[in-house]
Amino acid sequence: KPLKVIIVGGGLVGSLSACYFGKRGHEVHLYEYRQDIRTTDLVQGRSINLAMSARARAALREVGLEDTMLHHGIPMRARMIHGLDGSLHQIPYDANGKQCIYSVGRKYLNEVLLTAAEKFSNVKIHFEHKLVHARLEAGLVTLNRMELNDEYTDHADLIVGADGAYSSVRNQYMKRPMFDYSQTYIQHGYMELCIPPTQNGQFAMKPNFLHIWPRGSFMMIALPNQDCSWTVTLFMPFSQFSALDSPVRLLNFFQTHFPDSISLIGKEKLIHDYFVATPSNLVSVKCGPYNIGSSAVLIGDAAHAMVPFYGQGMNAGFEDCQLLDRILMESGWDLQSALPQFSTFRRPDAHAVCDLAMYNYVEMRDLVTRKSFLWRKRLDNALHWLFPSLWIPLYNSVTFSDMRYSHCVSNKQWQDKVSSSVESSGMIIYTTLPRGHSN
Repeated sequence: KPLKVIIVGGGLVGSLSACYFGKRGHEVHLYEYRQDIRTTDLVQGRSINLAMSARARAALREVGLEDTMLHHGIPMRARMIHGLDGSLHQIPYDANGKQCIYSVGRKYLNEVLLTAAEKFSNVKIHFEHKLVHARLEAGLVTLNRMELNDEYTDHADLIVGADGAYSSVRNQYMKRPMFDYSQTYIQHGYMELCIPPTQNGQFAMKPNFLHIWPRGSFMMIALPNQDCSWTVTLFMPFSQFSALDSPVRLLNFFQTHFPDSISLIGKEKLIHDYFVATPSNLVSVKCGPYNIGSSAVLIGDAAHAMVPFYGQGMNAGFEDCQLLDRILMESGWDLQSALPQFSTFRRPDAHAVCDLAMYNYVEMRDLVTRKSFLWRKRLDNALHWLFPSLWIPLYNSVTFSDMRYSHCVSNKQWQDKVSSSVESSGMIIYTTLPRGHSN
């Protein structure tokens, strides 16, 4: 028997979820409080492009959209590290298998997913509908039709909360006992700038890289866009943003820390883009359980918002859609058993990837320049080449496999113990070797 499914949130995860439920023949109503993104400009402050890796590709593959996004995406095969002296060096993502991640446009991907969902006659998308109240245990939602400024109530067998880090659906969960919730704001914000194409319409830097300017307590990154521009994101403490309160201070700061970027961005454009923008917050959210009985479930950022430094926000959200679909199918669409199973299975992995994302900020802005990090990277690559099924480096397991995130962490902990033992053994052998005597 087809279910009636209400999905709250028409962003990336909500629209992909609509494709999955639509594919299975269920009656789907997707409610989104914004206007149709296909007819509006990108909202200022949201990241323009995203890093697509194996988990997102697998989820898109099941609804026939992987090839579309691979054709659109720009492969990034390594980190390109920019030194203070203008030097460049590469750190490949996968030195042995040559796998890569893809820079994809957020707006384009959302448009593709919405259009794909609409192709199912059993999927209806309602824009400018804002959730104002819900009785989730009863499958009831009250919505405000913003264009008409009136309210009405809808009912479904299943309500899916896919409405992002500041989820209105999750707010309804928080009124209930036994729901765990925590959020962490880091004291660093981000601001997006832009490197335009060259005068002849080409990329101003080598395109098949994620460019990073690591500077210890802050950093800047750049991802390539399809129009040969670069989305540049500056991450640093809010206190540092506040200190750059004049064009002179801004240019002096960039001349000191990112000197090679000034000519790429352009002085006038840098000043203009910086002072018309406002630094945005970065928040990490953990909660659980994700379900309310058999009638509601949270997915994507509504369940596990994370800081962007591992490039797994979209990938984890898309994997939610794939995992939920698989568990529902295996249960014969028994919501009573499937939703708790999804929540119990997914929660430790979501918490793990939230923690990994926090850690990777330290790696990207600081550790990538340290000899100890580069030595460990070479060791991991060598052992992965020798024992490809036994020794899988952390980044590879997170980005290029479907290993559970919690298992990626435990695997890394085991590798750290082995590496420490090897280093200790080597030191013992070195110190006990007989020394030559000079006369």
